[in-house]
Amino acid sequence: MTLTTFALVRHGQTDWNAERRLQGSTDIPLNDVGRGQARDAVAILAPYEWDAIVSSPLSRAAETADLIAEGLGLTVSRRVPELTERSFGPAEGMQAGPELEALRIPGGFKGAESEDEAADRGLAALEALADDYRGQRVLVVTHGTLLRVSLSRAIGQALGSVDNAALNLAHHHAVDGWKLEYFNGEPVLAATGS
Repeated sequence: MTLTTFALVRHGQTDWNAERRLQGSTDIPLNDVGRGQARDAVAILAPYEWDAIVSSPLSRAAETADLIAEGLGLTVSRRVPELTERSFGPAEGMQAGPELEALRIPGGFKGAESEDEAADRGLAALEALADDYRGQRVLVVTHGTLLRVSLSRAIGQALGSVDNAALNLAHHHAVDGWKLEYFNGEPVLAATGS
C-alpha cells in the first residue's frame, strides 16, 4: 500500500488574525508572532523527513513555508495557486458585527467563494499533490478555512478551526482515500474518508 503523507500547516499569525478580521484571499503578511510560530513549528516537523515543501503563493503562507524550510535545511519546491485561501469577497477585512452579518448568506457571504467551491478546489489541489508526490512526505503550508473545508470533505467529518502553525498530519492512498492522524497537534480517532 503506497501512502503519501502530508503535514498540512496553517500559516503563522497576521495582524488581521489578531484583530479577528476575515482575510480570505487578501494578501496580509505575517506579523512577528506569526514568524515566531513558523520557527516554533520546525521542532514539531523536524522528526519527520520531508521530500517536498509547497505552499500557497499568498505572502503569509509563503513566508511561513520559507521559515520552516530554512529551519529544516530544505527549500520550498512550489507555490500552488489552488492552495490560496477561500475568497470571502466583500466580507474580507471585516470583523464580526452588523456589517458582516448583512453579507451573510447560507454557505458563506454574498460575492464570495462558497464553502463547497473552496472544498472542491482545496481537495483537488491536495489530491494532485498526492499524485505528483506518490509515496513521499509532503509539507504543505496553506490557510485555515481552506484546510478545514478540504480536510472535512476528505474524511467526511466536520472539523473545527485550524490553529496557526499546528501539525495536521494526513495520509492519502489512491484506493482507500484519506486518513487524518493529527489535527491541531492532537491525535484523531477514526477519521477516514475516500
